[in-house]
Amino acid sequence: MLDKKKIKLMSRMAAYDKKNAGPDLKISSYYKKDYVSLNTLISILWITFGYIIGAALYVLCNVEFLLENLTITKLLLMGAIAVGIYFILLIIYGVCASSFYGAKHHKAKLRAKRYYRDLARLARMDHTRE
Repeated sequence: MLDKKKIKLMSRMAAYDKKNAGPDLKISSYYKKDYVSLNTLISILWITFGYIIGAALYVLCNVEFLLENLTITKLLLMGAIAVGIYFILLIIYGVCASSFYGAKHHKAKLRAKRYYRDLARLARMDHTRE
């Protein structure tokens, strides 16, 4: 005889297993602080890399204009502005990445917890049948 609750539970578990189980179990294996810190650091490194490339392209595209009007004061001012913009961008992006990865870890942890709870429920269903 087929048990409808067991079938619904198994289909929900199979759908989760097919769609999200791999990434969720990998993410939830980390402590939240470690996962958030690691991914925020990686994001900050990519932002730094992108900013350096963007700044280099800007300088290369405007090299003639920059060399015609360049003085020490203007060079120091442009450097200070570039560093200031970089730090502002870094802080904003770091805070956003930290909250994003924190929420991602929390959701993955909840889904994995539900999956394990469903596994225990399925085991209890099988045990009571015998």
